[in-house]
Amino acid sequence: MDKESIDNLARNLADAVPDGLKNMREEVETTFKSVLSQSLAKLDLVTREEFEVQEAVLKRTREKLDLLEKELKSIEQE
Repeated sequence: MDKESIDNLARNLADAVPDGLKNMREEVETTFKSVLSQSLAKLDLVTREEFEVQEAVLKRTREKLDLLEKELKSIEQE
């Protein structure tokens, strides 16, 4: 998640604060941003690009494995 997404999410959460706490909205929004940033930083996330690269590698590996399995069956049948 980029900074803008975190800001938007924190703003939406702050908007959901009950009316009695609206005067603390700015402080609540800042706290939400901090907590979200820290929590997301702890997660082991990858970018979409990194995911797609690994997905392609896995697909090629699966294709090679399937081919090797077929070759092995062919050899075993001889």
